[in-house]
Amino acid sequence: MCGIVGYVGGQSALEVVIAGLKRLEYRGYDSAGVAVLADGGLAAAKKAGKLVNLEKELVERPLPSGSTGIGHTRWATHGGPTDANAHPHLDNAGRVAVVHNGIIENFAALRADLAERGHDLASETDTEVVAHLLAEAFSSSGDLAESMRMVCRQLEGAFTLVAVHADEPDVVVGARRNSPLVVGVGEGESFLASDVAAFIAHTRSAIELGQDQVVELRRDGVTVTGFDGAPAEVRSYHVDWDASAAEKGGYDYFMLKEIAEQPKAVADTLLGRIDASGVLSLDEVRIPAHVLREATKVVVVACGTAFHAGLIAKYAIEHWTRLPCEVELASEFRYRDPILDRRTLVVAISQSGETMDTLMALRHAREQGAHVLAICNTNGSTIPRESDAVLYTHAGPEVAVASTKAFLTQVVACYLVALYLGQVRGTKWGDEIRDVIRDLAGISGQVERVLETMEPVRELARSLAHKNTVLFLGRHVGHPVALEGALKLKELAYMHAEGFAAGELKHGPIALIEEDLPVVVVVPSPRGRSVLHDKIVSNIQEIRARGARTIVIAEEGDEAVVPYADHLVRIPATPTLLQPMVATVPLQVFACELATARGNEVDQPRNLAKSVTVE
Repeated sequence: MCGIVGYVGGQSALEVVIAGLKRLEYRGYDSAGVAVLADGGLAAAKKAGKLVNLEKELVERPLPSGSTGIGHTRWATHGGPTDANAHPHLDNAGRVAVVHNGIIENFAALRADLAERGHDLASETDTEVVAHLLAEAFSSSGDLAESMRMVCRQLEGAFTLVAVHADEPDVVVGARRNSPLVVGVGEGESFLASDVAAFIAHTRSAIELGQDQVVELRRDGVTVTGFDGAPAEVRSYHVDWDASAAEKGGYDYFMLKEIAEQPKAVADTLLGRIDASGVLSLDEVRIPAHVLREATKVVVVACGTAFHAGLIAKYAIEHWTRLPCEVELASEFRYRDPILDRRTLVVAISQSGETMDTLMALRHAREQGAHVLAICNTNGSTIPRESDAVLYTHAGPEVAVASTKAFLTQVVACYLVALYLGQVRGTKWGDEIRDVIRDLAGISGQVERVLETMEPVRELARSLAHKNTVLFLGRHVGHPVALEGALKLKELAYMHAEGFAAGELKHGPIALIEEDLPVVVVVPSPRGRSVLHDKIVSNIQEIRARGARTIVIAEEGDEAVVPYADHLVRIPATPTLLQPMVATVPLQVFACELATARGNEVDQPRNLAKSVTVE
């Protein structure tokens, strides 16, 4: 979750690190801190709150200039968001500084041992024990990388660690277990970060770090070993987007920019998926065709917004392949003893590729012999590396904590997986697949049309800023859309919001309906599956009869809903299975505008972080 930056080179380390942290503040913003090696010593500063608080502190109390440094933005786990608990953490002599992402599970025992040996720990964090352990190890080894390996062998849990030592002024050392860390390689300079966005302004040459590896950064290169000290093989790659992609580009918020980027992101995810012969070709999916033909069920594992994409995938997979499909919250998956075998295909969905709950579910699935296909937006991240195959979405960097374009591209990827399974298993004819792909290709333009008509939705959102509750209803694929709309409102507006399957309304939730309660209803197309449409029109009548304010999202030309809609939001007509691609967009705009009207921080909602790297 936390943002980490390390630098060694010819530039001002403090300037490079602060600029990198600004790009990573979406990963955590409870506190921030930096450490710089200069004049034979180590200088550090840290402050609770957002990065701007640290910047003010540095203006009032500047640190000395140096060319080696580390920095951190925190999402609190152990200990509250205070100055004392902020990173970096130092040893008692002030010679070692450490920043950390993740959780060290055996920190209490380690802390007790350190206290017995006379160490004075000043914070409530699990991180501080590492600084003291590194100081002890360095006193015997005299080498920071070796000290880090010695310490990591004592640690349990999931962690990324980055450290500097005053006695090695031109070295930054990092370690990784179950938590993201990537190396940037420049000309006469090297970078470490929890996301490539931190150093993309300086270099697009990156190196993946594998599980249980330690990296030593110097100006002239990097050395990677395992925790056991053995040389490790690494994979270099080129980042295919530039610094401007991670900038706001004139928008007030990253979220607004990312909502606006959705037509392009959808089109990019579809690009090159049909080959010259008209066959669907997913080059990244290298699971043999016979394995997919022999599969007896599909299990989708994901969290949060990605889970809602998985719920939509279930409808597509079962309809197009006739394979049973289960959708599981990754955080619950391995704890319920799921039934898996070599004929189970597990689809793991994660924007960052580092979501810890999903990663642990993936590992459990592979231990049971299942094949795993990842849907991910981040090249070289852990989940794709540990899967049998990967389908990359091409959303580009998503900085706002509340996901928008990543969600739409995940849904597109789910459709592609379902179609590919149908093609391999022979349940969909080639012309049928081409028809669906053609419809999908048109979605980009339809999303563009929706975005051009959103001012009434913004006005509606502003008028509801004083409300405490909004309910969302949907049927079929509209149910996951309702869940996603409610989640966005929770994340951004801090309102009570719930999504329901509309048919469940009469089984309890209708008791919540009261005078002027806003209820958003996602209406399926009256074409094709008219029974769905008729049923939900009845649901609208039921809640309106009890005084609710109905906000109806319906396709163009659907006149049956007009008498029952207090507010009508029109979306382009699409095939039923594809409707989430256009129906979700007004709900994103609605949540963003309502949060703005309530004075909330849109890009950095309270208590949240972009990449959830703890379980």
